[in-house]
Amino acid sequence: MRVLIVNTTEETGGAAVAAKRLMEALNNNGIKAKMLVRDKQTEDIKVVGLKQSYAQQRHFLWERWCILWHLRFSHKHLLDVDIANTGTDITKLREFKEADVIHLHWINRGFLSLGDIKKILNSGKPVVWTMHDYWPAVAICHNSEGCTRFQTACMQCRFLHNGGSTHDLANKVWKQKKALLRNNTVYFVACSRWLYGEAKKSALLLGQKIGYIPNTIDTRTYCKLDKKESRLNNNLPLDKDIVLVTSRQGQTAPDGIVESMQALAKAHPEAVDSLCVAIIGGGYEELSHEIPFNTIELGYINNERKLVETYNAADVFVCQQTACDLPNTLLEAMACGTPCVGFNTGGTPDIIDHKKNGYLAEPGDNNGIAAGIWWTLHEADRDSLSSDAVRKVGGNFSNNNVAMKYIEVYNTANAFKRYRL
Repeated sequence: MRVLIVNTTEETGGAAVAAKRLMEALNNNGIKAKMLVRDKQTEDIKVVGLKQSYAQQRHFLWERWCILWHLRFSHKHLLDVDIANTGTDITKLREFKEADVIHLHWINRGFLSLGDIKKILNSGKPVVWTMHDYWPAVAICHNSEGCTRFQTACMQCRFLHNGGSTHDLANKVWKQKKALLRNNTVYFVACSRWLYGEAKKSALLLGQKIGYIPNTIDTRTYCKLDKKESRLNNNLPLDKDIVLVTSRQGQTAPDGIVESMQALAKAHPEAVDSLCVAIIGGGYEELSHEIPFNTIELGYINNERKLVETYNAADVFVCQQTACDLPNTLLEAMACGTPCVGFNTGGTPDIIDHKKNGYLAEPGDNNGIAAGIWWTLHEADRDSLSSDAVRKVGGNFSNNNVAMKYIEVYNTANAFKRYRL
């Protein structure tokens, strides 16, 4: 079986990381998988990139211009929505023609238009679509932020000027997507139980196949190493507890880390001299003086071996994202045996089992995050947490486990297409 995985980028963003890891997992389990991207970023021969041209840039710019016009030229939500009004027809590509199954992932930012998706559906090939956020199940947004209009019909979108109207851009795109899916069957897959539940509520996906399969991770690469050696290799202190956090691209600082660390220092001032905060990424420099612990700037880590060592060097990993489907960083940290602390929302509770391999705080409760860090470092059995973290990832998110679930979906989709024909 030949599977073509389609994603806007090869490596940038959580969806790209998840899609490429799935490609590798499928190839390791007897499936001939390739990846088609707009932005190719490596020399991997299994990844095919579109020929770079001004047209590719024009698609993105034209979509942003149309959105900007509907926003009355306000930039506030310019990158929060996608309308897929322009893109590239991939059905003429050799890789598309050779594929038995087309597997869509995150295809926004001017990569595929709704018209291009229609051509894919009309090709007669089975289509699987992995949801990494709300967009496939709603009109134009990637995060509903509590809005429930998608359960009936998107309109009066909060992301549009003055809240939109009953016939706003969101409603227009909703109707286009509704027509697109009419008389077509797509196998939608959510990466978390949370998003699966949300997708099942969508009036847009009524009658479509919806399932749940988590992201995968290579547990041969992301695995436990010697903590002392990992610290020595990366010039990290041997005599302190290390709290590891990451800042996402475009952030001014890691989510809530300043508030959480201030709460921890207030509750346990004795920890100030025995704990340090290591930050992967950038954007925190202006606020680092507000963190009442020593901070270590690790920058962006592009070397996978070094990233694995960094996870192993840490005593606890903190992820405070509140609107994330299934954070790859949590899978990476726990595969390395590092207990995690996060909010009990989104896909995070799919990974963290409270007080078994980490700690779950109530959404938005930075004091709860502080309590979780302290509990992990000083009250829990660290060895037990670490062992349970490795077992959880190996038993639920390993390459073989996830690949076999997708192969079952591909076979079902293929059989259904043959039945319809």
